Amino acid sequence: MNSAISTVDLTKKYGDKLVVNNVSLTINRGELFGLLGVNGAGKTTVINILCGLTKPTSGHATILGEDIQRNREKVHEIIAVSPQETAIAPNLTVRENLEFMAGIHGLSKKNQIEKINKIMSEFSLHPFEKQKSKTLSGGWKRKLSIALALLTEPKVLFLDEPTLGLDILGRRELWGLIERLKKETTIILTTHYLEEAEALCDRICIMKDGEVKAVGTVNELVDLTQSNSFEDAFVSLVTKGVSSN
Repeated sequence: MNSAISTVDLTKKYGDKLVVNNVSLTINRGELFGLLGVNGAGKTTVINILCGLTKPTSGHATILGEDIQRNREKVHEIIAVSPQETAIAPNLTVRENLEFMAGIHGLSKKNQIEKINKIMSEFSLHPFEKQKSKTLSGGWKRKLSIALALLTEPKVLFLDEPTLGLDILGRRELWGLIERLKKETTIILTTHYLEEAEALCDRICIMKDGEVKAVGTVNELVDLTQSNSFEDAFVSLVTKGVSSN
């Protein structure tokens, strides 16, 4: 099985409001898959459904073969989320944040030490281990937030606007980190930065009004819309309604 995530006719309504409409997607193992769209497109709701934070009104989805509703506990064991709001405890040090997360997941003391030291090395966090996280720069806070999500070595990682609010240098530094992560982890990325999606994503899904408008590589989306650039292709798909799956 090459697919990491499969959704079939995934739909979500809040009362009479349809926010996700028959979304069918296949995301491959080891892929960095982008979900793009203007505000209200439905991409965050799709992620919330896949992570078990909200139930679909209809349709179904699997993650590595596990049904997201029937096998919720197994799904939670293989996924992790780095939310848009940096998920760190501001008054704890960097190491204390990692120890706290390891404790939540029930890691043994020996396992905690090994995993924390490994993740601190991978993310170059050792110089800051005794520093309270609230004193870190925006970029280092985001790094710590992603490190916390990866502590349990998930097979699928959801990154929601990981570089939001960072300056260009901080953003590019995180790009390098995300590129390295995708060698071992399937990543689903939401972003409003088109250049970020273009630089990082293997394939991109563009959504509008809860529907999938197109899925493909950057070049495929440009060709589909007969555009001169990915930015032009994105604008065409979310304004003119060109549609292809």
